[in-house]
Amino acid sequence: MKIAILLSASLHPVSQRPALSRIEAQAVAMALDLGGDIVGFHAGPDCVAAASALGHGLPRLIHLRTQPTADPVPPLVAEFQRFQPDLVLTGSRSVGADETGLVPYRFADALGWPILADAVSVERMSDGFKVASALPKGERLICEETGPLVLTLHPAAPPPRAYAYAQERRGLIETRSIEAELDTSPRPLERPMRQRAKVKASATGGSAADRLKAATEMAASTGGELLVDPEPEMAARAILRHLRDIGALPAVKDSRAT
Repeated sequence: MKIAILLSASLHPVSQRPALSRIEAQAVAMALDLGGDIVGFHAGPDCVAAASALGHGLPRLIHLRTQPTADPVPPLVAEFQRFQPDLVLTGSRSVGADETGLVPYRFADALGWPILADAVSVERMSDGFKVASALPKGERLICEETGPLVLTLHPAAPPPRAYAYAQERRGLIETRSIEAELDTSPRPLERPMRQRAKVKASATGGSAADRLKAATEMAASTGGELLVDPEPEMAARAILRHLRDIGALPAVKDSRAT
């Protein structure tokens, strides 16, 4: 059985240095428990973070060297069409990088393979795999799928194996230069989040005190102004004006008054 592991270019959440994400180390441990021909794959300009997977037991890593702005999906798809794995394990998203979480789904869609999310365990069967996926409140969804299959792991999967520097040194890294196409897709547009208006029911029931409380709370929430991505000076003036309106700051005296 061939098992492939997709490795990202993650960063440590504190030091911001290249580091293997915990969930990808968990993927290595899950692959080792299943056994077979296990290979890690990473597409990017370097493999500093992905190489740490060798220290957790990954025997071999294939680094597809691309330009920093290149799309990693096409070279990965071409490589997997040659490798033809039975199972692909990956994290849900990188850590500290773009963190779009789209690569596993674009990858599976390009190959036409099924993908299951939030896997916590996988069992090999005679005609495929039995996968348990995490659900809210600790419940599990059991699915049976034939390979090839792409699985994104959940943090509740079995813990990773201990890291050993000597084991990383013994691991094999194969680097292949790829002339990948540049990613020309438009970047997502970021804008400040706007809270949706909350609709309150009219205070018709309850005691007189309840109706008075509801009326005063609704009245207190009205007024003010909404500034979307304002300039710093404009935001500061609006804050000072609001504090003066509610009496938290003294009103400005007119110097022209006599």
